[in-house]
Amino acid sequence: MRKAMNSTRPNKRALALAACLWLGIQAASHAAPLEIDRIVAVVNNAVITEFELRSRVERALRQIAERKTPAPPRKLLEKQLLERMITEKILMQIAEDTNIRFDGLVLDRAIARIAQSNNLSPEAFRKALEKDGVDFNAFREQIRAEMTISRLREREVDNRVVVTEAEIDNYLANPTQTASQQDEYRMAHILVLTPEGASPEKLSELRAKTEKALDELKAGADFAQVSAAYSDAQNALQGGVMGWRAEAQLPSLFAKALVNLKPGDVSPVLKSGNGFHILKLLEKRGKDVQLVVKQTRARHILIKTNEVVGDSEARNRLTQLRERVENGADFAELARLHSDDLSASKGGELGWLTPGDTVPEFERAMDGLKPGDVSSPVQSPFGWHLIQVEERRDQDVTEARKRLEARRAIRERKSEEAFEDWVRQARDRAYVEYRQEE
Repeated sequence: MRKAMNSTRPNKRALALAACLWLGIQAASHAAPLEIDRIVAVVNNAVITEFELRSRVERALRQIAERKTPAPPRKLLEKQLLERMITEKILMQIAEDTNIRFDGLVLDRAIARIAQSNNLSPEAFRKALEKDGVDFNAFREQIRAEMTISRLREREVDNRVVVTEAEIDNYLANPTQTASQQDEYRMAHILVLTPEGASPEKLSELRAKTEKALDELKAGADFAQVSAAYSDAQNALQGGVMGWRAEAQLPSLFAKALVNLKPGDVSPVLKSGNGFHILKLLEKRGKDVQLVVKQTRARHILIKTNEVVGDSEARNRLTQLRERVENGADFAELARLHSDDLSASKGGELGWLTPGDTVPEFERAMDGLKPGDVSSPVQSPFGWHLIQVEERRDQDVTEARKRLEARRAIRERKSEEAFEDWVRQARDRAYVEYRQEE
């Protein structure tokens, strides 16, 4: 009976806990509401949050401010950046599904190279970023994304671009193309992408958007500001600026428009299969093509290093072989017996070499030799070399250079067009749901 009566008696710890909970509820009812991160877009099975978008916008505004460029209206910038983030998310998903990944070590090396290019150690570079208000982890992930998309482009597009000898012949047979090799252009570009199979109404809407951007430019707006606000190009936040390009490297649509522009001029709206474009010519220059170059005929013996053969052993073996050559031994015969290179069967012969054909370490050592001389052991990324220069000549490489430049120009043009088309198709295939409040 006493036990039953005790069970109905209030428990002091329970009362205290209830009081704390009640006080907490009362306090929470009067506190400021907590901000919850919202989803602004669903991309296939992933999401983009408002925090991610806001962070990207703030980072973009800092970049724009650093270039002393007027910032576009924030709402317009948010809209453009969200589209770029959606495209980036789609490409990263494709890369993930096809096993394109970069581990931490590779990423660390890439960031170290960026730091070195800024004359900073990796730690000093990180501190400099944080001092400028840049979150280092976000920067690191952005570098990972850029590297991943670059590898994806290389695999899905660049490696599939084929340039035939017939295309080169046709290119060189066109007087307009060969003459244009003498001119190069530096321009800025605005691109408004059009979805594949877009309706006439959608095309009209996107053309109107591009015309609006052009009207702002004609009224004196800064090109970089308009690019940030309207362009779907990957370099939109960098003002849409493209490096120097030979006219032949550009799509014919661009080349025809640029011929009639003076530096500072802006093109009318141009329509291609991928979308609408606006070009601004920044600079134009004649292209100085060197047609006569000094070539070297050389041969070498290569000793590769591995778990068994270290640097010291490779260098010692080549030093002994050099002494044998100086005492009258035949270089070609020693190469056939000792070289780890495919050229061993030919006595180490590399044929006539044009500047740029070999790695810098090899070329520097070779250039320092006179015909008949044999180098000391030289290290390169391939291993250790013994180099002998046989002869030198001044060679007119006009035709070979023309074909090489034609191949490069055709490849770059086809690659750029193919990548834009591939990205657009990937975007059209993806499931995208917008949840941003107007």
